[in-house]
Amino acid sequence: MERYDKVASNALVAPDGRNEGSLASTLRTLLFFTALMIILPIGLYFSTKAYVFEGTFGMSNRDSYFYAAIVAVFAVHVVLALFVYVAWNEGSRQWREGKQD
Repeated sequence: MERYDKVASNALVAPDGRNEGSLASTLRTLLFFTALMIILPIGLYFSTKAYVFEGTFGMSNRDSYFYAAIVAVFAVHVVLALFVYVAWNEGSRQWREGKQD
């Protein structure tokens, strides 16, 4: 049991404390993209429905729901792609820093 505790504690924190900063950075990135995933599609849905499709283009209520939903789905995909890009670069940056001796 004692060996398990030592292995678990060593896996969480490096001797120089680098993992604490990277964990905080990762958590900030995750929370930012979580908020973006919630706010951006919903905001785009209602704003494009009211101002763009019904206001500017003069579409019916039924048609504007459809096209605003397409805009919101596109926004979700953009946010997901940005998250994957940022996570990939953050992981490769940490790998390069850990690689240098």
